[in-house]
Amino acid sequence: MSLSLIAFFILVAAFAVGSFTRINAGLIALVAAFGVGTLLVGMPIKDVIGQFPAGLFFILVGATLLFGIVRITGTIDLLAYWAERLAGDRKALVPILMFLLTAALASAGAFTPAAVAIVAPVALALGLRFGISTLAMGLVIVQGANAGAFSPVNPFGVLANVMLDDAGASDDSLKLYIYCFIFNAVLAFLAYVLVQWFMKRRTAAKAPEAGNNDGGDSTYPAAGTQAGTSLLTKAAPAPAPARQAPAKVEATPIRILTLLGLGTLLVLTTVMGIDVGVASLIVALALVCLKPGIQKPAVETMPWSAIILVTGIVTYVGLLEEMGALKELEAGIAGLGDSSLAALIASYVVAVVSAFASTTGTLGVVSPIVNPIAMDPALSPIGVVTAIAISSSVVDVSPMSTSGALLMASAQPKDERVFFRALLVWAIVMIGIVPLLAWLIFVQLGLG
Repeated sequence: MSLSLIAFFILVAAFAVGSFTRINAGLIALVAAFGVGTLLVGMPIKDVIGQFPAGLFFILVGATLLFGIVRITGTIDLLAYWAERLAGDRKALVPILMFLLTAALASAGAFTPAAVAIVAPVALALGLRFGISTLAMGLVIVQGANAGAFSPVNPFGVLANVMLDDAGASDDSLKLYIYCFIFNAVLAFLAYVLVQWFMKRRTAAKAPEAGNNDGGDSTYPAAGTQAGTSLLTKAAPAPAPARQAPAKVEATPIRILTLLGLGTLLVLTTVMGIDVGVASLIVALALVCLKPGIQKPAVETMPWSAIILVTGIVTYVGLLEEMGALKELEAGIAGLGDSSLAALIASYVVAVVSAFASTTGTLGVVSPIVNPIAMDPALSPIGVVTAIAISSSVVDVSPMSTSGALLMASAQPKDERVFFRALLVWAIVMIGIVPLLAWLIFVQLGLG
């Protein structure tokens, strides 16, 4: 067995352990990098340390610190309050506003699980009050997070932009964000319409049966009420209970300043071209100076586990690249003789892996493999990277992923088993359809 193959198996083992235990796969990969680098390859420790992605680390720290401040100041509560007030009694606006709120949080730099964790309890509760299927609302939330996930300040977007930079297409960063946003917005719309349509048909099918129980005795519950007890039939036609006015959230000065800070962040990164990590730290420091009390809780709530996961995996991938292991894999892909086919295979691989492992970790691993495909003159770099980005994130609804698990945690415990099956089936459908669809649109048609 070659040294490169052993190194790859160690990385696979790190993913496996991280997926089925509480041990951080990034921590395993980080320690393994020193073991493989010094013991098997014979590299000095300082050279292994040199593989640590310092730039990526500062981006993650800056973005997550700023997002922690956004949450602690209550700015998210203010946005949710505005969304509910804006919806009023208009049911159709509820999923749209929840999609936009989740997308806005992810666009501002929140990890997608963090955005889902914050919005899900609010969105699912609103869905129940408006008679919207919990499954439909949950899918809209995850797609909203994915829509904003490839913003230049989001960790997903940072990793995807590394692929663009390596392929010589760094100017297409905004295109990547827009394409992913539009694709996920369309997918969210389709998911909502299909699930709501299915639930209405299911409710209508049950109605005659429920109405004919014991000759239609009035002591039996009405069809809409009976259907309403199931998680997947929350859209029953029974009239929804009278809605209470949302609890008012004040637009305090610090919350308004935080919103202005997020706007400033976008200007600094997209207009002035300042590094995302540096810009995030600048805005975070300005807000801390205005209200020093937010610093300690913001630092304490930063997702250090996710930061270790990403940087640990990327460090190990850097070691693989340094020892030439990735060159062998790239040679195997090149041996296919068709970069377009290689892009399709890579899209399916990242979709399957991401359904059971970390999307951030998967993007970090696949980046060097995607580079030679994206650099093929016959293909569009932005098209290849967009297809990979969409394929890797669309399966985040899987109950084995963090976002899917958060949806289950926000649903009613009595319906956990049904919800698990529904999310799993949807994830499997996404694995089967989306990579091919994204490949056809962005690679074959060369959109970009």
